[in-house]
Amino acid sequence: MRCAEPIRAGDEIVGASSKATGWVHAVCRTELALPGLTTPPSTPSRAPAAKTAGKVRAPKPAMVAPEGATFVYTDGACSGNPGPGGWAWAIDRDRFASGSERPSTNQRMEIRAALEAVTALPGPLVVVSDSTYVVNCFRDRWWDGWLKRGWTTSAKKPVANRDLWEPLVLAVKERGDVAFHWVKGHSGHEMNDLVDELAVAASHRRD
Repeated sequence: MRCAEPIRAGDEIVGASSKATGWVHAVCRTELALPGLTTPPSTPSRAPAAKTAGKVRAPKPAMVAPEGATFVYTDGACSGNPGPGGWAWAIDRDRFASGSERPSTNQRMEIRAALEAVTALPGPLVVVSDSTYVVNCFRDRWWDGWLKRGWTTSAKKPVANRDLWEPLVLAVKERGDVAFHWVKGHSGHEMNDLVDELAVAASHRRD
């Protein structure tokens, strides 16, 4: 008796008969109900070699939204990088603002959108942005290190876009009622798509 398929490493096998030295798949024994089959001698199973992996950092939790906060969505756009830029914030389709800067960069416009929202809107806020550059600055308190080092990075280089970061950090720090949340861009989120459209449109006009 022969198995329909060749025996491969790792297959579960049994003796072809009590006298034979050959082997067949265990499933063949079950399906064909062959008499006199014996199980192979047990051998220590070898666990797959463990892969050495670096430590995986758990994602940091989102900032806690202040009680009674208004959610404002922000986005920046740039036609070229650098190039004509646009920023926008919106609470809903009736309450929004946008503007442009020439020349600009994507990162500048993301920061500018948050700055415009924070300085224009009173009361507790949650700024929702698809920019990890903006969100992580506040969630991970990058700004705290910048201030302690005199607006230099951990690599001892000047913080880029300080002219926008400094007033934004100052406003957020003084208010104490602003949180930042991240949303995936271009993922079908209605409000993120809206501010993206507003920012792109702004980048094409001259204020």
